[in-house]
Amino acid sequence: MHGHKSSNTEDNSAGRYYFDWAATAIPDSFGVESIAAFGNPSSLHREGRQAKAILEAARSRCAAVLGVSSKQLYFTSGGTESNALALHSMALRKQAAWLLASAVEHPSVRENCLVLERLGKQIGSIGVEKDGRVSPASLEKALDKYPETRFAAIMALNNETGAVMDIPNLVRLIRARGGAPIHVHSDLVQAIGKIPVDIPGWDLDSASISAHKLGGPRGIGLLYLRKPLDPIYTGGGQEGGIRPGTENTAGAVALAACLERRALPEIVKTEYEAARCRWKTFIAALRGMDRCTLIPQDRQDRWFSPWIVQAAFKDLPGEVMVRALDDQGFAVSTGSACSSSQQERPVLVAMGVDERTRREGIRISQGWSTTTEDIGALTQAIREILNTL
Repeated sequence: MHGHKSSNTEDNSAGRYYFDWAATAIPDSFGVESIAAFGNPSSLHREGRQAKAILEAARSRCAAVLGVSSKQLYFTSGGTESNALALHSMALRKQAAWLLASAVEHPSVRENCLVLERLGKQIGSIGVEKDGRVSPASLEKALDKYPETRFAAIMALNNETGAVMDIPNLVRLIRARGGAPIHVHSDLVQAIGKIPVDIPGWDLDSASISAHKLGGPRGIGLLYLRKPLDPIYTGGGQEGGIRPGTENTAGAVALAACLERRALPEIVKTEYEAARCRWKTFIAALRGMDRCTLIPQDRQDRWFSPWIVQAAFKDLPGEVMVRALDDQGFAVSTGSACSSSQQERPVLVAMGVDERTRREGIRISQGWSTTTEDIGALTQAIREILNTL
């Protein structure tokens, strides 16, 4: 399946348009199948040493793109595990401390917070404004309410609405409060390769990355740690003891290639501008449809990703619109694929979106291979559906 209409007649993707890049990107080919990485990197024989060298070279390549030390990067199975490893380090803290997470976090953060709460940890929420963004005021309010906060999780780019958080200023606000240090974690899964990201410049303590959002394979990701955390589970001591288990060497090489292909600053800037131009036309078309409501309605380019848009269509439940578009060859979603079986939309609830609009909301997300012709076809399909349903 391609970003535009497929010419592949040997599979079911022929004639399909893919607009669910926020769930997973169309995979690129990185040619890692032929690398000599079959040895276990923990083994002492030549094949093991060779795999270890390949693994560490991939780590260094990732570090070079991200502008951090290779010693601060740990390979994981993806964004969900990276988030969980960072969050569950709080489980080992004996002193009373609050963990705060924004009200619009991905399920891998939100639901792990609920697990920690069941374990007796104190969990608080950072509210958001109507546009779905954490503002300095909402962050201050949460920190004032929970003065014993020692961990704060704020995602950089929301996976349902495309809202971009002002992470540098929010972190500065946290640091300026003084007192006991607060660990700041950011889910960068949707941000890397889509918007400018500066991990050291943002002064983050930890961050998560996933390869499959960058066109890489599933099952490989990164956890950035400025300083090592106490691991919640142990094993063979791989990845500095932070993430035990035999390493996915081929996946690590593919992730390094993904970052080099998608996340270098000059590439991000070029692709961002191209995506913004394509989305500008599409959003204007949506605004011109009587039954369409953008979520949020006051969507300002500066603070919203040009890769994701959330929209609701009056008197048309989101699931119905998703199926209707699917029948016409367009893949979109109602929200996060990780919670697609759930009817409620916690992110939209946190934004104060009314129940009917929440039920009618769908997420449309483009990618690097999306074309203006694809967007034109999608626009036409939506108009036809609104005329018949």
